[in-house]
Amino acid sequence: MLDHLRARLPGSADPVEIARAFQGATQPESTDPDAWHRHLSAVRRAALRLAGEGQLEILRKGKPVAPAEARGVIRLRAVGAA
Repeated sequence: MLDHLRARLPGSADPVEIARAFQGATQPESTDPDAWHRHLSAVRRAALRLAGEGQLEILRKGKPVAPAEARGVIRLRAVGAA
């Protein structure tokens, strides 16, 4: 996840994009176009943990928010990208 976000600097990525990238990297032979969806909860949980450790920022409406306030539509950005 962090490698994906660092590659996007100074931009951000949404959790769906990261879940799709993870699916493609771990199971490239999958023909199910929605297979990425099973990874989405894990991506969001990992993002909360990494944000708590100060390794990434969670954004809502383009502004950083505390992990406890990360609800609804969010984006993720590597720390130092602001």
